[in-house]
Amino acid sequence: MMTGTLYIVSTPIGNLEDITLRAIRTLKEVDLVAAEDTRRALVLLKAYGIEKQVLSYHSHSGRAKSDQIINKLLEGKNIALVSDSGTPGISDPGGVLVSAALDAGIKVTAAPGATGVITALVISGKPTHKFVFEGFLSNKSARRKKQLEELCREERTVVVYESPHRIEKFMQDMASIDPEREVITAREMTKKFEEVRRNTAAGHLEWFRTNRPRGEFVVVF
Repeated sequence: MMTGTLYIVSTPIGNLEDITLRAIRTLKEVDLVAAEDTRRALVLLKAYGIEKQVLSYHSHSGRAKSDQIINKLLEGKNIALVSDSGTPGISDPGGVLVSAALDAGIKVTAAPGATGVITALVISGKPTHKFVFEGFLSNKSARRKKQLEELCREERTVVVYESPHRIEKFMQDMASIDPEREVITAREMTKKFEEVRRNTAAGHLEWFRTNRPRGEFVVVF
């Protein structure tokens, strides 16, 4: 029996219109969708009139859920993998499933589209010809400061993700390492209240004193 195909489908990072025609067609044609957050996936599918079985696949799914999806692919099912937003495999568990599928001899292909990394980079005003993406830095202060010290020596533009719960700690560490460096934060990208701020780390901290951090941040420096 021919195996199915695992489709890595990029979904909007904010505005629901930021999805490709191919991604919509793929979601309509596959047998089922594996989603990091089934609720968010169902909102997207409903917006485009797509009725499809949705399986949960996230960082806490474990080996059993991964094996379940691989077995369905081996049975000939075509499956679309989607993350909460953007491109699966970028700072989410999608990469584990991709590796398992490839090890099992299953075809993996992508329907490319939006990703927070590139969106923030191109609106940051920083050089785009060479950059490094570090995902989420450590949640341990000492380790995070060491990572930032190394990244501040980079000649390339640096892009990282940060949560609203840790962004102030990030800025405190950055202010102690390189107080004069311009740091760009981007949040709510492609949405109505998109916000891109350019300041030193200390300047961002001052802003956060009266404006509680909300939403996921992409930080560029």
